[in-house]
Amino acid sequence: MEFHDAANFLFGLRRYPPKPRLSATRDLLSALDDPQEGIAFVQVAGSNGKGSTARMTESILREAGLDVGLYTSPHLDSVRERVTVNGRSITEAALTEYVETVRPYVVDRATDGASPTFFETVTGLAFWEFARQDVDCAVLEVGIGGQYDATSVVDPVASAVTSVTLEHTDVLGETVEEIGRDLAHVAPDDGPLVTAATGDARSGIDTVADEVVTVGSGTDTDVAVSYDGRVGIESRVELTGTDWDVETRLPLVGAHQADNAGVAAPLARHVGDALGVEIDTDDLASGLRTAHWPGRFEVMGREPLVALDGAHNPGACERLASVLREFKYDDLHVVFGALADKDHRGMVEALPTPDRAVTCQPDVDRAEDEGVLATSFERDGVVVESRNAVTDGVAEAVAAADPDDCVVVCGSLYTVREARTRWSRLDVPKRVDDLDDARRVLSGAHVTDPGVYRMRGKTVHRTLKTRVRPRQAQYLKEELLSLGGECAVSGLNDQNEERLDVVLAGTLAQFKRLVAKLDAQPYGLGPLAADIARALDIDSSARSRGDEDTTARLDYPWDDGTAVMGILNVTPDSFHDGGEFDETDAAVRRAEEMVAAGADVIDIGGESTRPGAEPVSVVDEHDRVVPVIERIADVDALLSIDTRKAEVARAALEAGADIVNDVSGLDDPEMRFVAAEFDCPIVVMHSIDAPVAPDAEPEYDDVVEDAIRELEPLVRRCVQAGLDREQIIVDPGLGFAKTEREDFSLLGRLGEFRALDCPVLVGHSHKSMFGLVGSEAGERLPATVAASALAAERGADIVRVHDVAETVAAVSVSEATTAPHTFDRDE
Repeated sequence: MEFHDAANFLFGLRRYPPKPRLSATRDLLSALDDPQEGIAFVQVAGSNGKGSTARMTESILREAGLDVGLYTSPHLDSVRERVTVNGRSITEAALTEYVETVRPYVVDRATDGASPTFFETVTGLAFWEFARQDVDCAVLEVGIGGQYDATSVVDPVASAVTSVTLEHTDVLGETVEEIGRDLAHVAPDDGPLVTAATGDARSGIDTVADEVVTVGSGTDTDVAVSYDGRVGIESRVELTGTDWDVETRLPLVGAHQADNAGVAAPLARHVGDALGVEIDTDDLASGLRTAHWPGRFEVMGREPLVALDGAHNPGACERLASVLREFKYDDLHVVFGALADKDHRGMVEALPTPDRAVTCQPDVDRAEDEGVLATSFERDGVVVESRNAVTDGVAEAVAAADPDDCVVVCGSLYTVREARTRWSRLDVPKRVDDLDDARRVLSGAHVTDPGVYRMRGKTVHRTLKTRVRPRQAQYLKEELLSLGGECAVSGLNDQNEERLDVVLAGTLAQFKRLVAKLDAQPYGLGPLAADIARALDIDSSARSRGDEDTTARLDYPWDDGTAVMGILNVTPDSFHDGGEFDETDAAVRRAEEMVAAGADVIDIGGESTRPGAEPVSVVDEHDRVVPVIERIADVDALLSIDTRKAEVARAALEAGADIVNDVSGLDDPEMRFVAAEFDCPIVVMHSIDAPVAPDAEPEYDDVVEDAIRELEPLVRRCVQAGLDREQIIVDPGLGFAKTEREDFSLLGRLGEFRALDCPVLVGHSHKSMFGLVGSEAGERLPATVAASALAAERGADIVRVHDVAETVAAVSVSEATTAPHTFDRDE
């Protein structure tokens, strides 16, 4: 079974309507040998905030060193997002294996008229994956209600009801008290229910739950919450329990997010108690600060301010209005799309009165018509327009907004997920030199076997893989075929709510004509045309993924060729040169030698990240690197600080460093803000964990595409902090939790990282990956030099190496083969 077959099978189960029952989920899990047994679960229910709270709880537990599963809904891009372990989505291979396992049972039950629903079956997927990955605990976001939700088959060690508003009244009850009573059924048999609900909702909860932990800003609470306002794109909060107190920042803005943090903290502590693991205040502070959650007042642009918020009922819109009051702006532009069964007028009345509104229709069956939504905004002084596609509505609003205005996209998470494609869609150029390359690219987009056979000979040309809505896929295929090009579409059923992978193939001229034809089309095809033009470098004036236009303020050595970064490890234990330059004088001499050999950048590191390396304190790392940087600050090269700690990075930049190189992938949440404060480049590496655990074996479906996808939100966070994409350097992370073959795949397909619109760094020097070609430790210089030449040829902007002179020669040879007219023999 292929992934698209498995996904289609799951989506096909949407034909079965939800039912108030737990029996179907219990029977399904029994057929799977009860994978939920032995796992400590947390359930998070509520009308609003349950996704954010679940993510915060998971983040705290991971910070405490636990292996944690997270189950949420709905998803923004792929069904795989609903099930994660330690922050990584379930792989396509694992999801396919699950469907192969469960399909006979589901089909048999369907024959008897008792098939499990989509949500029940995906809940089974979550439990199955958590058992397969042997997690310590798992956090479950409840779907609807609490009493009969599929997640309620477990007895949690702790649970929560975040808030209660009138929603799903046909299922849960006609008053907030009745809804609170239904939600409270997630309460453990022998554990606390944590809640921020008040009033009648709290009264309903108290009729069901035996032990309740109260969260709020009042004095008669078990956990007191103080929201101290916004700091840039973060917020300050203070939480106080009976015997603990924590001050931290959240990457989510608003007083309601402070309440969610107040719920998450005691939830995590109760899980720790159940497992015998201490959750200290450092875990709470760090976990809350790294709990990013897309689509919850997610800032995507600054001039104008553009924010995406999944507010989908009047209560959530009231909270959104409160957040907007914390920002200064001139005119407010609202892009609004909602489902047909929601209280549209109540939602609109809860929002601030906009100066301009653009209504749109998300591409789901339950979406309300944009014309109907427009009537809810018709009042004095409001300009109302309608656009069918969300992406068109967003483009219209952003184009009409002045730099000091604010654009907010809201009404539904389905609206938000379509809007996010303006910033998050990855258009991946593919190098297709032969039929094997063609088969790999097409199969990777889930094209059916007959489609691969038909298309494989036609894609050995200019090829682009992207991800679009089903209707857009249809238009793309029709238009490109009419121009003589080719288009293959994923075999995922186009009736589901997924975006579809498509592979476009054609000549440069055909793509130019395609872009021109799409530009004036509806259904979001205009913004897509700009993305295609940018990805294939068809038109340098094409708008870049919705970020504000910026102009380079500095000339970097990688702007016009591949720069060479020399490694200077002032450590006693680095894998290749540990102990050689850990004395300041020796380090200074080595830096001068590398500059003389042609190094463009010197990368100074004071902590080894080799597998099994012991962590180094901030004080020790500072004392190793800062004296060296101060001594070589005037050399004719940029200086980079190789560190995972924001405090060390700040000291190094103050001492004269120019670049931050963070191999942890922004594990320290302050790192991006330090780089933005100093307005300096930052290297963001794809790293599952650093230092790498010796036995780390993460699963990848396609290591290149997985790395690109997992780097994208890190790049976005740097942009949100105030950095330009030209300052954000991505590193595929060769040698970090990858096999040798996976390392070579990354090296060979570097060009695909252009999808991120950032410079690319490759760090391959003397790594164990070269064992695959017979180069053993201590004998890897020739292989390293060869790989440097290949990296330069494949588009690396920076190569990071120990052997500068040899690498400079290799890069020069590579560049001479592609642009010989730029080289002079007498130079």
